[in-house]
Amino acid sequence: MTPAPIPGYRYDDPELPGSPVTGGDFEGLAAATLFSDADVAALKLAGEVLADQTEQILDVWYGFVGSQPHLLAYFSTPEGTPVPEYLAAVRRRFGQWIADTCTRPYDARWLAQQEEIALRHTSAKKNTTDGARSVPHIPLRYMIAFIYPITATMRPFLAAKGHPEEDVEAMHQAWFKAVTLQVSLWSRPYAGAAW
Repeated sequence: MTPAPIPGYRYDDPELPGSPVTGGDFEGLAAATLFSDADVAALKLAGEVLADQTEQILDVWYGFVGSQPHLLAYFSTPEGTPVPEYLAAVRRRFGQWIADTCTRPYDARWLAQQEEIALRHTSAKKNTTDGARSVPHIPLRYMIAFIYPITATMRPFLAAKGHPEEDVEAMHQAWFKAVTLQVSLWSRPYAGAAW
């Protein structure tokens, strides 16, 4: 049975515009994070390990956001009331993002998806995908700060299937690099052409 499409998820949409980040640009960025073929293999294993744990991971992450009013504000109305439908819609795409991080090739299509995700955090596209009435953007500082909780909280899930410690560490380091790479790409629209 084919899973229902995720509203607003555009990875395989042929109309999705390409990224202004070139393959060469990305190669340099990957080299800067020491991302290698070994990390690709570790992420593939991580994808298998995490596949049936996605909802539990999202529970942890959503619990973290929901417990901090200054973060929940980005999923709330301008007056500060959380928007449950918006949170739920983003959650489905966030779950798919976990799988994509582990299983998709980091190619031109992946770069295009990263650009789309980036824009959806800025005033260029935030709220438009879901028609949400929320604040107009998420500050870049929170995007960067989120690297830590999104990485640190993943380790217990990577260890949950009893893999040897060296495999768990390899998966965790690969995840850390992949998240850092993506947040670096998501920073592009915030920087402006001059930077």
